[in-house]
Amino acid sequence: MSTPAVQLKPGDYKTDVKPVWCPGCGDFGVLNALYRALARMQLEPWNTVILSGIGCSSRLPGYVKTYGFNSVHGRALTLAMGVKVARPETHVIAVGGDGDGMAIGGNHFIHACRRNLDVTYILMDNEIYGLTKGQTAPTTPTGDRTKSSFYGNPEPSVDPVELAISTGASLVARGYSGDMKTLTSIMVEAINHRGFAFVNVMSPCVTFRGDHQFKELKAKLRHLPEDHDPTDRTAALAYTRETDVMTTGILYRVDEPSLVDRLNHVNAVAQGEGPQPTTRDILKTFYPSF
Repeated sequence: MSTPAVQLKPGDYKTDVKPVWCPGCGDFGVLNALYRALARMQLEPWNTVILSGIGCSSRLPGYVKTYGFNSVHGRALTLAMGVKVARPETHVIAVGGDGDGMAIGGNHFIHACRRNLDVTYILMDNEIYGLTKGQTAPTTPTGDRTKSSFYGNPEPSVDPVELAISTGASLVARGYSGDMKTLTSIMVEAINHRGFAFVNVMSPCVTFRGDHQFKELKAKLRHLPEDHDPTDRTAALAYTRETDVMTTGILYRVDEPSLVDRLNHVNAVAQGEGPQPTTRDILKTFYPSF
């Protein structure tokens, strides 16, 4: 990563487009943490791409002075994969909401995890469909009353963190939009990570979930203990599906070949660089522990 000649500050990454989120929306905190992370890393805007799907939070690319694209519902990760494979030298960041990423985009999410796609995915989780006026989302807690569940949500909810760890993401973190310092540090680690880095940010929707959520989440906020081993999948999974507390930090992190690494290996073999591998050789290349 080359360093720009001019020292960039968080404000240098802002565009002239003003966010249209509701006053008090948690996404403001996510956006500002991203500005700070980009400045801390001194990422070149011209070598950084931010992609999104559809939803309130998916407006974010327009607010950051990098390359960006606001795509169709649930397709942020498909675009991210295309950009990264075509231009592997770029920093690729996908953003979106829990409805966009866990519902129509859920299939893409699972396969991005298992492929260890070398991008960062920041999910702004407000446990509701905000843009379309408050319907139940995949992450809405069971029993919660919404515009589409008058008598309470009858369905079990999805924990995006649990799903990411279970399906192969090599870095999985949880953050909170009201804890700027921790969230900024998490984003820096995620963007620096080689492989699929997933950051689930609890980002309250004050309009359809209520402004009391901020107080409730702040009361539940806990940071990972210093002795936590992020390479231990079982230990990481213990922090999923939390109800009484909300633990933030890098829950899971391992070093595995990324999708780009694997494609480069296949390309080299196909061009005859080295002996043709056996099936076992291929598996050991992709999965060193095999």
